[in-house]
Amino acid sequence: MNNMNQMMKQVKKMQEQMLKAQEELGSKTVEGSAGGGVVTVQVNGHKKVLSLTIKPEAVDPDDVEMLQDLVLTAVNDALNKAEELANQDMGKFTGGMKIPGLF
Repeated sequence: MNNMNQMMKQVKKMQEQMLKAQEELGSKTVEGSAGGGVVTVQVNGHKKVLSLTIKPEAVDPDDVEMLQDLVLTAVNDALNKAEELANQDMGKFTGGMKIPGLF
């Protein structure tokens, strides 16, 4: 019975550490870019877009599709980096296993 109590304490501690790590992801940011930095996107560890910056030289009224492509590329780059950040931070709790719905 004592072993079971000890194990439950360890599980509870690990849950608390995981929750704290998930909360901390919200304060961590990554940046994605496209076109050599003419479009940049900042995303937090919860995959929320915090900012989008478009430099004037990226805007060509005759080539709107190019700007759209740059924005999509930058957003996807930032989201991929946020995913990597989450996997890195939370992977220490899961041993690298992907657990659906955990993060």
